[in-house]
Amino acid sequence: MVTIKNDEEIALMRESCRIAKETLDFVGKHICAGMTTKEVDELVYKYITSCGATPSELGYEGYPASSCVSVNEVVVHGIPDDRVILDGDIVSVDIVAEKNGYHGDCARTYLIGNVSEEKKKLVKVTEECFFKACEGLKAGVPLFDIGYAVQTHAEANGYSVVRALTGHGIGRSMHEDPSVPNYGKRGTGMRLKAGMTICIEPMINMGTYKVTVDRRDGWTVKTADGKPAAHYENTVLILEDGVEILTL
Repeated sequence: MVTIKNDEEIALMRESCRIAKETLDFVGKHICAGMTTKEVDELVYKYITSCGATPSELGYEGYPASSCVSVNEVVVHGIPDDRVILDGDIVSVDIVAEKNGYHGDCARTYLIGNVSEEKKKLVKVTEECFFKACEGLKAGVPLFDIGYAVQTHAEANGYSVVRALTGHGIGRSMHEDPSVPNYGKRGTGMRLKAGMTICIEPMINMGTYKVTVDRRDGWTVKTADGKPAAHYENTVLILEDGVEILTL
């Protein structure tokens, strides 16, 4: 069921979204080659809890960490561990903060040290896909216009769009209706309504759109061909005349 937030609920979401955004700013200042992905997760936990908030991912359906830290070929849901981040890696960090019963969700892909031009372009285009999706977005726009915009920009640059995972609604629950695919036919899908809060999160691959899930941990999603992937996400409030990006 799609939920429409009132002014009071939106104010509470702005707070959790601010904390989520500031957490990734904090990570961005400290993440570097030589760190383990577990040490990145410790930064996330430290910052979120220092704000009086809770890392929503910790314990979610048994997930063992406060963030998803995904390196190179890992698309999303990388479990933080002893993997050392190397010079030239790209690392996406996806976090959710909960405060006062509402969640804020965002992700960034960081360039570590001397990153190849190929990877730099992938990260840049993935971020651009998000902002393309927000162009002209407002109440009354069909839902799949979001995915159409993401897919069109990604494929125009020679990349593919992950089909197996989508964005989502967000509010009192970390994942709410509707699903928000990164592909689709323009002019189709439910009409967006003012007061909806959704997570738009392009997951873009350098090679095939196909992915695999690690059978050992049940979480880690990798590109099927081992080529790099990038991820960029924000929580977005739909308005009558546009959008408010709550995690920026």
